[in-house]
Amino acid sequence: MNSRQTHNGLQVDTVLASFIESQALPGTGVAADAFWNGLSRMVSELGPKNQALLAKREKIQGQIDAWHLDRKGQAHDATSYQDFLREIGYLVEEGDAFQIETADVDPEIALTPGPQLVVPITNARFALNAANARWGSLYDALYGTDAMGDLPAGGGYDAERGARVIAWAKYHLGFFCTPAIDDWTSVVGIAVEDGNLVATLDDGERAYMYGSQMHGTGRFVGYKGDPASPTSVFLEKNGLHAEIVIDRSTPIGASDPAGIADVHLESALSTIMDCEDSVACVDAADKVVAYGNWLGLMKGDLTEEVTKGGETFTRKLAGDVEYTTADGKQATLKGRSLMLVRNVGHLMTNPAVLDAEGDEIGEGLMDALCTTMIAMHDMQRDGGNSVTGSVYVVKPKMHGPEEVAFSVEIFDMVEDILGLPRNTVKLGIMDEERRTSANLKECIRAAKSRVAFINTGFLDRTGDEIHTSIEAGPMLPKGDIKNTPWIASYEDRNVDVGLACGLKGKAQIGKGMWAMPDRMGDMLDAKIGHPQSGATCAWVPSPTAATLHATHYHKVDVLARQDELAAAGARGTLDDLLTIPLLGGRNLSDGEITREIENNAQGILGYVVRWIDHGVGCSKVPDLNDIGLMEDRATCRISSQALANWLHHSVVTEEQVMAAMQKMAAVVDRQNQSDAAYRPMAPGFDGIAFQAACDLVFKGRVQPSGYTEPVLHARRLELKASLLN
Repeated sequence: MNSRQTHNGLQVDTVLASFIESQALPGTGVAADAFWNGLSRMVSELGPKNQALLAKREKIQGQIDAWHLDRKGQAHDATSYQDFLREIGYLVEEGDAFQIETADVDPEIALTPGPQLVVPITNARFALNAANARWGSLYDALYGTDAMGDLPAGGGYDAERGARVIAWAKYHLGFFCTPAIDDWTSVVGIAVEDGNLVATLDDGERAYMYGSQMHGTGRFVGYKGDPASPTSVFLEKNGLHAEIVIDRSTPIGASDPAGIADVHLESALSTIMDCEDSVACVDAADKVVAYGNWLGLMKGDLTEEVTKGGETFTRKLAGDVEYTTADGKQATLKGRSLMLVRNVGHLMTNPAVLDAEGDEIGEGLMDALCTTMIAMHDMQRDGGNSVTGSVYVVKPKMHGPEEVAFSVEIFDMVEDILGLPRNTVKLGIMDEERRTSANLKECIRAAKSRVAFINTGFLDRTGDEIHTSIEAGPMLPKGDIKNTPWIASYEDRNVDVGLACGLKGKAQIGKGMWAMPDRMGDMLDAKIGHPQSGATCAWVPSPTAATLHATHYHKVDVLARQDELAAAGARGTLDDLLTIPLLGGRNLSDGEITREIENNAQGILGYVVRWIDHGVGCSKVPDLNDIGLMEDRATCRISSQALANWLHHSVVTEEQVMAAMQKMAAVVDRQNQSDAAYRPMAPGFDGIAFQAACDLVFKGRVQPSGYTEPVLHARRLELKASLLN
């Protein structure tokens, strides 16, 4: 049992109290007494409201369950269903048109479309890599992945592959340029004259790229070095920059006619430092790791010792990029991704702080005050994260406008406690719960002075879709749900509603994660659909993926696309959005059922065993075909709810599912056999991790909103306690 200190009636774990007072608060101008008094006031005033909102979730779910049970065996009546949802307050009345009023938003959020990373804040190395992913090497991204259709063979540098990389990159540079320089393979010399880029071509001609912007074309921005022989030149297209590195002293540059050694792309414009789905923070020690890394990022002094190729070095935050503008002035481009922080939702509590009665306080309240207070360090320095003095907090798993309004109330109080101007904190609304997507316009209205981000999260949204309608009947297999009407309506409405509410030029409209980090060729083929959909950002799983995804934003003028969509009018309908993805009269073969059970079981086990045994909240988990998939609590939520639904409706039996769980445990053990720290689940099947996975399935129907957090947190704490005995 950890020791505790009493602060204004709160019982605070000493580990957290020491961190707050000795590391986080100094330099903010906020006194310790004011901080603890503020947290105590949040707990006493907002804690009961939090609990009331959670109770309303349960009440509404019970009413929906009862509605379906009363009509069991009857055809679904969509009109009566919507009327019922309005009667119980699940659907709220939609108000008049309005425009959001968010001010002081950084350009990466408001004006420039581009890739967005999400990274577990508890891993300092990942956090630094993500923050530094503002710039990435296109040559490296192409050479080291399957983006060109195949992987490198290994065994040293492959000159033929290198030539393909250079050809691919030079072809892509054509998207930046006026017709005068649309073929960079013919460029043999680069110079800057009278504020313009001058390319000497292999036929002796001179082609110009001008510093003035022309609609639909790229422009020359600036350079490094001597204008007659620059070491790099900077281009810009649709707000994103590219640096053409010129260095004949390198092997690549020496063999290039123009001396081009690499192409660096502005890649991850923004990064969500995640305290939620991708981490496993169950107590004060875990929270201090998360808050400590956020503190290092906000102060700019986070470092991590990294060993690569037998060499150890210190990784730190990258500096800004200095260059000379086309008109000869000195300027900088930002060297780091704009960092947002994702707090936890309204559901979970944490033993890091207990209230006067000895009960755990809402973790979301603690996150709100701590992460905002820590971000004040960024306001004390030049060249930091936000140039506008804003703090960007992504708030997940909110159910409807009332809960969004409650988040606004939380940050109103946080700003008052910390002495910050109203609306310093900008709110990111994760549109990932069914009651939020059905009422998205009113959710945005509830935060109209704070909202800087709406984002579809189709993984959590699918989990909530299954859980909300669990009594309606058995659902389609997980993969088939993607092709049902509600999901297309969900994705389209998110963009359309956001545009109608005035998010263009003030806030991001985002799309979800590419979940296959080793399939970059497929990502290049598919993910261009996100900017084409009008989304100003979309999630990618790695810095390399960010560099490759950035190429899509050179090809698609997202802001122009948004104008086209706004003029065309709304697409997805509420009727489609509320279509329940039921199995209906479809008969599944025994083979289809077995594959579905085993696929879900394997994904759950592969993720949960690392979460429980190692505290890893986001993993690349091999599927049954050994394809690595990014798994977090959202993917686990889908799989567990899918199995819970089929169990509840007797599509499968408990014996079938348990047999699959045990069979897949052995598969997961095999997939992890090279990990010396891994603890096998088979053949005993009695470890805490295996028990947690079973809880998620066999007790999945009764989990609040189908979330995985209560089970995972309880079992991880059990595992930690067992290691102390």
